[in-house]
Amino acid sequence: MPDVTKAQTTDEALLDAVAPPAVEVPAGQDEKKSDKPRSLWGDAWYDLRHRPMFWVSSVLLFLLIVIAAFPGLFTSVDPRDGDLVNHYLSKPELTHFFQPDWFGYDQQGRSIYARVVHGTRASILVGVGVTAVVTLVGALLGMLAGYFGGWVDSVISRLTDIFFGIPFLLGTMVVLNAFTERKVYVVILALAFLGWTSIARVTRSSVITAKQADYVTAARALGAGTSRILFRHVMPNAIAPTIVVATIALGGYISAEATLSFLGLGLSDPTISWGIDISEGSKVIRDNPHTLLFPAGMLSLTVFAFIMLGDAVRDALDPKLR
Repeated sequence: MPDVTKAQTTDEALLDAVAPPAVEVPAGQDEKKSDKPRSLWGDAWYDLRHRPMFWVSSVLLFLLIVIAAFPGLFTSVDPRDGDLVNHYLSKPELTHFFQPDWFGYDQQGRSIYARVVHGTRASILVGVGVTAVVTLVGALLGMLAGYFGGWVDSVISRLTDIFFGIPFLLGTMVVLNAFTERKVYVVILALAFLGWTSIARVTRSSVITAKQADYVTAARALGAGTSRILFRHVMPNAIAPTIVVATIALGGYISAEATLSFLGLGLSDPTISWGIDISEGSKVIRDNPHTLLFPAGMLSLTVFAFIMLGDAVRDALDPKLR
């Protein structure tokens, strides 16, 4: 009878001789090689976490959102309370942190610091509101045009071209001029009325590319309905460019609101807006520039934070930029 134990020992020795030697992975080797396969969004989040620009912009935006939501945490002064004893020619007390005279006073004796804090809410609301409306409308129209094609694409594309041909700022001024009372929701709708065209074009291009993929063809062959294909297969794989454009455009909408308020066609009193304060400060910029510089600086910082976030998201979602 053959010795089974000896045969097994011989086979194990041959396998050990043929098998490649084990290679130890250095402790500091890139963790990407040992990670499980990630989706597009998981890979984008991994990339964002390693970008300082993303964290800087996120911290700034988080602080701005907290200021907009809870202005009472940063100042207890009424931004509409004016006292002519507080002359605008008096210099700001830069060492009086979080005090009413930290940024000085405007022509009506109101605290510039309090107005800068309370003006954050209107700017953030306008920016986020316009972005939400234009993304919803533009993404829906772009998705329909890109997926169905034919006469649907022709009608939506020609409509987009008509609205795109209207100067954005000038057209918004004409729309706002028709309202006697311009509150936040009026400015949001006026800006969104002409601001959806870029989102629609980007979404249309992405959907045209995505609908030609094999998984869409397979879903259609298996009998999936149009709505399921659109919202389950096409849209999740075509939405990334839309998100990038919307994030970058958000800062532009905040800047547009400030421009309209500066011209007297945007938000109006009693709403507090950085654009209104910049307009008031421009009248006395030669005598005391701080009345303009502080609201203008806050506006620039906010727009800069959104643009930085948009750039970081774009770099993370675009494989060609990695």
